[in-house]
Amino acid sequence: MLTVATEGWPPNVAKATALLAPRGVAVVASPEDAPLPFADAAFDLVTSRHPVRAHWAEIARVLRPGGTYFAQHVGPHSVFELVEYFLGPQPEEVRSGRDPERERADAEAAGLEIVDLRAEELRMEFDDIAAVVHFLRKVVWMVPGFTVEAHRPRLRDLHEQIESGGPFVAHSTRHLFEARKPDA
Repeated sequence: MLTVATEGWPPNVAKATALLAPRGVAVVASPEDAPLPFADAAFDLVTSRHPVRAHWAEIARVLRPGGTYFAQHVGPHSVFELVEYFLGPQPEEVRSGRDPERERADAEAAGLEIVDLRAEELRMEFDDIAAVVHFLRKVVWMVPGFTVEAHRPRLRDLHEQIESGGPFVAHSTRHLFEARKPDA
């Protein structure tokens, strides 16, 4: 069985290779917006976790007839309470990006049948400022350029808010896709 992983974020390529190569999985560095580097109808299953953008035409191209796409996507305005706490209100096109119904339409336009689509909004609680700092240092795209030094006044205000009023609450949105390429 051929098992291949693609990774578009350069810092993760070496990490993914170290973890997956011992399990017989090849890791292919593939820029985010590039065509998938595989032949047409190469796979029975394509999976993804948190793609920046699903390239539906490419997914449909590399799936064999009857093949399945199974993935968890980040939903619209995920953790935006925290993003907007630091960056201020975001434009509507940013807030409404990653809409599951828009993604459904795009998948269907690429010739895929949606078998299942489930959307969830999950509560996140930050009980102290260390948790906020840790999160923003790990998820670097949420508040680009985040540093404690640059955001010290907002961090201090948030610390005081958490100390006096309890955890800072945000919501993570996710949607689970199962799509199928019709049989030939």
